Amino acid sequence: MDSKMSSTQYFKTVPETKVEVGQVMKEVYKALSEKGYNPVNQIVGYIMSGDPTYITSYKNARSLIMKVERDELIEEALTYYINNRLR
Repeated sequence: MDSKMSSTQYFKTVPETKVEVGQVMKEVYKALSEKGYNPVNQIVGYIMSGDPTYITSYKNARSLIMKVERDELIEEALTYYINNRLR
C-alpha cells in the first residue's frame, strides 16, 4: 500500500472572521443605493422573507448579508434606533 494512503492526513482550516453587523448593513445599503434600489425596502424585504434575491449581488452585497443572521440585522437596527432616537 502506498505510504500516503496509510497515514492520517491533517488539514488546517482558517476560522472565518466575525462579521460586524453594522458594517455589513452599511456596505449592503451602499451597494443597493449605487444600483438605484431603495435600500430600506430591499433590506426589509430580505429580513421579512429570507429571500436573498432582494439584495443585489453587486459588490458582493448578497454574500455579505447572508453571513449575518436576519435576527441580528433587526437587533442592530433596533439597538441603533433606541440608542439614537429614544434617549
